[in-house]
Amino acid sequence: MSPALKGVLCGLLGFGLFSLADATIKFLGGTYSPVQIVAFAGLFTLPLIGLLWLSAPVSLRPVYPGLMAVRTAALIGNGLLVTYAFTVMPLAQAYAIFFTLPLILTLLAWPLLGDRVDLIGALAVVIGLVGVIIALNPGRVEFGIGHIAAVGGVVLAAVHYLIVRKTGGAEANVPMLLYPILGQTLSAFLLLPGRYVPMPPADLAAIAGLTLAGFTGTLMMIAAYRAAAPVIVAPTQYSQIAWAALFGALFFDEPMTAQTALGMGVIAIAGVLIVARQNRGTNT
Repeated sequence: MSPALKGVLCGLLGFGLFSLADATIKFLGGTYSPVQIVAFAGLFTLPLIGLLWLSAPVSLRPVYPGLMAVRTAALIGNGLLVTYAFTVMPLAQAYAIFFTLPLILTLLAWPLLGDRVDLIGALAVVIGLVGVIIALNPGRVEFGIGHIAAVGGVVLAAVHYLIVRKTGGAEANVPMLLYPILGQTLSAFLLLPGRYVPMPPADLAAIAGLTLAGFTGTLMMIAAYRAAAPVIVAPTQYSQIAWAALFGALFFDEPMTAQTALGMGVIAIAGVLIVARQNRGTNT
């Protein structure tokens, strides 16, 4: 299996699991604050990381402590912002913003990884922005803090993925997972007083389920970005268009409009252009 194919397959599986976790977050968001969801999800994730370490003990000392600190800070902010966005926004609108991740990766990869943005890359960014405008339909959609949180979350996610790519296979999976989750959990519990609502067993089970989906999805994404370049892996996120349509219609009474689907399709075209640009650079 080629590295590019491995990256794509791991990316598809990872984003499928993330979609399941996102829908669960939205379900729980009707009752609990985003801070409580992040706190308990992190609390349930830490034992999974412990089991992973016990199965293959490695040093917990980061190879690149500075980059690990930046990545941890980025994921603390990403976890809180993205969770909040999913609790207050329709799934399709949230995904339309999160789908800009490949475009942001393209822009940030230039100063951080040295990947120059050529004409095709610049065109893809412009097309992607047009797609976002179509999907979000300014003038008819009331923009709020949830949209701002989604934008902040996707920028922080891009920082995280670029650091994963930059460090390659130097960092083991356990420290890659441990420090961000530990940071998210501690930060959320510090913010939890005054926001806590008692959780029945069924909701605790839902938290456990989204934790397992998110944990496994994260492992898949780490594997994907280690195997292939960000511009190859990131467009697999567009598979979430189908999940957003399915979950939104079935569980949240949020049928995807034709305009939103069109906008997402335009954003996907931009991602395909980025992949074509990368492939052309690889083959020349």
